Amino acid sequence: MAEKAQVSVRTVSNVVAGYTHVSERTRQRVQAAIEELDYRPNPVARTLRTGRTGVLALVVPEIDVPYFAELAREVIDAAAELGYRVMVDQTGHDHERERRLLTGADRTMLFDGVLFTPLVTQGELAEMEPSRSMPLVLLGEHDFDGRYDHVAIDNVRAAHDATAHLIATGRTRIAAIGVQPDEDYTTPRQRTLGYERALAEAGLTPERELLRPAAHYSRADGYDAATALLALPEPPDAIFCYSDLLAMGAMRAVFDAGRIVPDDVAVIGVDDIEEGKYTHPSLSTVSLDTPFIARQAVGRIAERIDDPDTPAVEVTAPHTLVVRESTAVPAGG
Repeated sequence: MAEKAQVSVRTVSNVVAGYTHVSERTRQRVQAAIEELDYRPNPVARTLRTGRTGVLALVVPEIDVPYFAELAREVIDAAAELGYRVMVDQTGHDHERERRLLTGADRTMLFDGVLFTPLVTQGELAEMEPSRSMPLVLLGEHDFDGRYDHVAIDNVRAAHDATAHLIATGRTRIAAIGVQPDEDYTTPRQRTLGYERALAEAGLTPERELLRPAAHYSRADGYDAATALLALPEPPDAIFCYSDLLAMGAMRAVFDAGRIVPDDVAVIGVDDIEEGKYTHPSLSTVSLDTPFIARQAVGRIAERIDDPDTPAVEVTAPHTLVVRESTAVPAGG
């Protein structure tokens, strides 16, 4: 191959790996030789030679949750641009499995780095020691402690923006679904803080009965929590849900209670999953820049693979308030 293209073996390897520091003229010559000789790289030989597989792992709690499915698609696309393939795995909310994956006890040399969205509590995460043998980037809402690269949105601000939007539409009795008071999970803690800050800024006092837990951020949990809220002597006129799936369940509960979204109860979620555009009414939400998150995470893991000693950094992804039909101003409002 190298002889055919009149270049070094190293140059052929660089072209096959997709490295960008090869001149375009040389790249075209190598590509022409590859096509003429019908060359196919041997991944086993490459792994033995370099110690790398060209594969990244993306680990999420549940692959059938729409947000994680969309994240997986974006990560796969971003990784392909850098010459990596992606293996996707799920933990199923199993804390012990997450611990083993994070500490390296459950890893093999099947991949070069891990992009991880764990649901372990902040306390559990603080007790874990990162494995230097496997580059790791954390995704999702965890307090940055300087040990792991971390890519996430500003959850407090996102929840604040969603709640402030409900207030701006004239709602005054605003509930929240997604708190988890018995667990030290960072995501619900940060979103509750943002919700309470927005209420305080508007002179509204958070009421305990309007804060509803959700074991999982699912449609069923959203439905159950909203049903309980609507049964209160003074039901809410708006609900901030900590995920779009919770919000979709909540909207169904409003419908089943004989009320109307948004006239009687406004509903807003977080994630901006594709499904929310096509619900009836369409769902207002906080949109997370998933392509940005994926590109930054893959870029960080690629850099860490090349230099394991590079300092860990935190990258904050942008978010956008997306206003749709589920939070329209009530008729006559």
